[in-house]
Amino acid sequence: MRKFYFLILSVFVFQQFCAQNDNIERKGMIAKEMKSFANKMAVGNINPNTLNYDLQYQRMNVTIDPAIRSISGSITSHFKPNQSMSSIYFDLDGQMTVSQVQYHGNSLVFQQLATTKELKINFQSALPANVLDSLTVTYSGVPPTANNSFFNGTQGGAAVLSTLNEPYGAQDWFPTKQSLNDKIERFDFKITTPSQYNVAANGKPMSETTLPGGQKLTFWRTQYPTAAYLIALSITNYVKLTDTMGNPPFPFINYVFPSTAANTTSMSNIDWTKTVMNTFENYFGAYPFRNEKYGHMEFQAGGGMEHQTMTSVGSWGRGLIAHELAHQWFGDKVTCGAWNDIWLNEGFATFGEHLANEKLLMTNAEFLSYLLVQKNYVTGAPEGSVYVADSNLTNVGTIFNSRLSYSKGAYVLRMLKWILGDIAFYQALQDYNSRPNLAYNYAKTQDFNASLLTSTGQNFTEFFNDWIYGEGYPIYDIRWKQVGNTVTFKASQTQSHPSVSFYEMPLPIKVNGTGGQVAYFALNNTTNNQYFTQSVTFPVASVEFNYEYQILERNSTVTQDATLDTSDFSKDEFALYPNPAKNELNLKGINTPTDFTIYFTDGKLVRKGIYQPEKSINISELVPGTYIFKIRDKNVKFLKK
Repeated sequence: MRKFYFLILSVFVFQQFCAQNDNIERKGMIAKEMKSFANKMAVGNINPNTLNYDLQYQRMNVTIDPAIRSISGSITSHFKPNQSMSSIYFDLDGQMTVSQVQYHGNSLVFQQLATTKELKINFQSALPANVLDSLTVTYSGVPPTANNSFFNGTQGGAAVLSTLNEPYGAQDWFPTKQSLNDKIERFDFKITTPSQYNVAANGKPMSETTLPGGQKLTFWRTQYPTAAYLIALSITNYVKLTDTMGNPPFPFINYVFPSTAANTTSMSNIDWTKTVMNTFENYFGAYPFRNEKYGHMEFQAGGGMEHQTMTSVGSWGRGLIAHELAHQWFGDKVTCGAWNDIWLNEGFATFGEHLANEKLLMTNAEFLSYLLVQKNYVTGAPEGSVYVADSNLTNVGTIFNSRLSYSKGAYVLRMLKWILGDIAFYQALQDYNSRPNLAYNYAKTQDFNASLLTSTGQNFTEFFNDWIYGEGYPIYDIRWKQVGNTVTFKASQTQSHPSVSFYEMPLPIKVNGTGGQVAYFALNNTTNNQYFTQSVTFPVASVEFNYEYQILERNSTVTQDATLDTSDFSKDEFALYPNPAKNELNLKGINTPTDFTIYFTDGKLVRKGIYQPEKSINISELVPGTYIFKIRDKNVKFLKK
């Protein structure tokens, strides 16, 4: 008994530790991501004035002293008009002062629009469509403080300056294009600083050049398409750590404060990044930016931010490291195409935490305790959707919602893994991340749904309607009764929120025998108060539901019910069983030869036939998956094992 109580106490303490540790790191991440959003809510997802051109390249040539919060220099932008245009707009805060715009050696007329935070540049004559062109903007100033996108301080007595753009902060310190529809194909940083400082940024380190007057020019280049909010740099007296990771190896470069370089725990966690990289490459596919690097640049903001190829971090917890690394696939390579769909960034990265915990950081018992904490957190309120409705884009807390955008988004992926199985699920994730129309581009929820259909042949539209666009979760009442070698189950469901009328889900059932035997079933629950029969060759002692927290639910019950009238099942007007099925389907309630059809869930016809009463329908030739069985006016989903 002492060991038992100790186990219960240990699980409780572990859950509290998980929750507290998760909250500390999660709050740090979310606080940074929310900060700049709150100050430019009216922009929404798209600036319509910037839709008439493709921004292909930017070269930043600026001077920054981290002890002084200011910037001066120029930005050269190469762009291709998609229509004839006589003016071009860039997003730029009015606190930045533009002194000149150079175009082919000539100065252009420009306006700084303070209300909309735009720079409008007029051409002397209209530019033709589809012809690459360029211009250079010279500017300077002290970036606004509201977004905290360009901030400085000290560490260990040395000045430090960092940037953090998500989602609208890039315009605070350089002219660019922030809409979530056009990535910058290539970006160069040429940063002049006092020579005692080191500069970290996206991409590859190209050169460091000593200049007269105690100055240094640092040149970084990224040739991967990058969203403006992922462009970043940080400057201080960094200790540079150069290593390799992956197989075949690519550069692993970290810029850390001197105090961190002397901290063995922090250094151990930084080195652990190589281990989690190997795991993510195994499950998510090859690291998307292998031709350049991965690494971290330490900053003082706390939490972390998934800047492409160079994550900014304020602490070195392994959960945070895993979360930000997962973003390189989901958020950086494939980026949410609207802030409504931010779960495609944050839910996927939080699922990266799941994966790191499951495969690297926890025992199975610890991982189940972690999942229970997450499940209880998600279902801690009866409402809230993962997808952010347009009406909620003015509510920063709804967009960067820890419970919904992060934790529920991650659990949606866990449920997809339960439905598809590990192999099909991870292949579908890799497919999504590598599709030509999505890779190094933007994606929305409907794009992920379409990708799943292409990868698996299964249509998850109803699933997305319930779990992404709908609100809440199901509560189950599972009743069971054994008669001989048959166990009958009855599954009843209520919903926590009226936005979902019924959650169609395969229900995870574990049957425990009196002699230690175990059997597992997935009951394809498509209607309320649905009956299922399963063959069990041993006496059943107990039944467990959601035994590994495969699905979201709350306050569900499992009851052995000796009064369960299994005749309700046999007397049903119509029933299709077993469900899931392996080789045969049986029908009740159809007493004459009748035409039937079987379809994929996307409506594609699979098979036609004639049902003969009292004879089974052979489905052994069907590939595993979900199908629709139609006979007369009946339409029933079934799962082929």
